[in-house]
Amino acid sequence: MLVLLVWQLGLFLQADAQIPDECIFSNTYRDPENADINVTCGTQYMDLSIYICPIYNSQYNESLMALNNQFKNPVCFGKADWTVTPPVLRFRFPINETSLSACGNNFQITNQVGTGEFADYSKVEFVNISGMVMSVDPSAGMITYRPQIHYIFSCKYPMQYLLNNTQLSVSGVNVAIRDNNGSFISTLSMELYQDAGYQNPLTIPPTGLNLKTKIYVSVKATNLTEKFNLLLDRCYTTTGPFPMQTNYYDLFVGCNRDPQTKVEENGVSQRAHFSFEAFRFIEHKNLTVSTFYLHCVTRLCETSTCSSLLPVCNGQKRRRRAATDVPANATITSQQIRVGQQTTDAESKPTYHTASSAESIASAFSSLLFSLLLAVCATKYD
Repeated sequence: MLVLLVWQLGLFLQADAQIPDECIFSNTYRDPENADINVTCGTQYMDLSIYICPIYNSQYNESLMALNNQFKNPVCFGKADWTVTPPVLRFRFPINETSLSACGNNFQITNQVGTGEFADYSKVEFVNISGMVMSVDPSAGMITYRPQIHYIFSCKYPMQYLLNNTQLSVSGVNVAIRDNNGSFISTLSMELYQDAGYQNPLTIPPTGLNLKTKIYVSVKATNLTEKFNLLLDRCYTTTGPFPMQTNYYDLFVGCNRDPQTKVEENGVSQRAHFSFEAFRFIEHKNLTVSTFYLHCVTRLCETSTCSSLLPVCNGQKRRRRAATDVPANATITSQQIRVGQQTTDAESKPTYHTASSAESIASAFSSLLFSLLLAVCATKYD
């Protein structure tokens, strides 16, 4: 009880501190308004910026404002910035499960029919992060003359692995997007392997792989919260390194897949595995080596709902966007894949049943037959 009284006394003394000069001469030294909060929905952090002078005008200060009433946790307080005009109170917290739960922010998964850039998706999942910055009244008595202050904020993220800037929405008045091409929560990687155990990286010689060589592909997310799995919507190849090209060949799109492509793991963990056989693009028929690149359209899915996002292959196929419409920042690309003209090592070795070999055998047989005829004739005359 004594500790609580000392804490309340400290808050009271801080609240009665002198009004800063920056606020006395500021046009924001007034009653608080909803528009006083500015929210930045970044891909790695959420930033809140609140005019601080209205807070002082209501007989509070930065030490009496915290996230979601978490006044006993130091990380849930903001920092006053008196270097800008007008001065503001800033909050910043990473977009990860630990940080969000520490200060009591809400973390909710929702889904809806895709719109805008995601109009071709029958269902798109979103992460809605919301909370409140609120004041604590240091008054020790039964009544107070201080008004309660609270600012509500939220950010809505589409569950694409890499975010499209136009898809962010926020409850504040002003929205700023930072980390334009940054990653959401995690990092993504694609590796090619030569074995079904995904242990030995694929080595591609300068002369290219043999046709029908099995290529094993692993797409993996790292530093990812356990709430999400990795889902590949589509994987396809192009002759150039850029995803958005008119000449492409699909390995799989929903239920449609290349006959030589096998999807082994997708949407059930934080990695995806599939394999396909090396091929050549017909447009490279006059080239010794055919080159192409592998692209996979990726997104995150909440672990309990991933199965509902996978295609149901019973004759009904979910719509998928064309390759030219896939945002480049939602696609991961492989290293260059080179394929030669030969097929297998056995087929590339010299054979002995050639035309020249047949001619040699025929010539030897003719010589033997001629020798036998001469021997018969010589015996007859003798």
